[in-house]
Amino acid sequence: MKPGDTERSDTERSDTERSDTERSDTNRLETQLDFILEVDKLKQVLRQTVLIADRRPENDAEHSWHLSLMAVLLVEHAASEVDLLKVLRMLLIHDLVEIDAGDTFAYDEVGNRDKAEREQRAATRIFGLLPEDQAQRYRAIWDEFEERHTAEARYAAALDRLQPLLLNFHTEGAAWRKHGISRAQVLARNEHIGEGAPALWQRARRLIDEAVTLGYLDA
Repeated sequence: MKPGDTERSDTERSDTERSDTERSDTNRLETQLDFILEVDKLKQVLRQTVLIADRRPENDAEHSWHLSLMAVLLVEHAASEVDLLKVLRMLLIHDLVEIDAGDTFAYDEVGNRDKAEREQRAATRIFGLLPEDQAQRYRAIWDEFEERHTAEARYAAALDRLQPLLLNFHTEGAAWRKHGISRAQVLARNEHIGEGAPALWQRARRLIDEAVTLGYLDA
């Protein structure tokens, strides 16, 4: 072996490893950016709830932002101490599946029969677009939200129920009246607000009763 061969060999290996790492980092970033562009579609998914100001349908991205802000402002009312960052992650991703599955109206009995199956398929595809470690992490967070077994999931789910209820009340029951929804239906749909935030459920129940009195909701 000639003098310097070992040094050159070590240098070449180091350069190769550095090149492989750079390619891997570049591929990871491109994959993440592709995911970000894919979920831009959430802005096009319309909900039954309408906005207070102009009564146009709310989209899922607006809904997710509103919930995230509520999570920060109302965390003192959570039933127990929560990891707020995990709650925010849940709320930011919980409706991404609706890019494929669509928004199923809460009181649509037929549509809700296969809702879980449609959303599971969507979760597999959409989170599968991420790098493997992030795909597993965010799918697990989405599953946790759906199952509502943790304090974070129960608090996040409470907000997810409360937000449309607030908008419905302050649009004079626009979606409720459109679909002929009754007080009993709204109570049944939203009662698990109490699991994640009992004080918010007490306030919600007062709004529901007032909505009936004002004619926004069928008795």
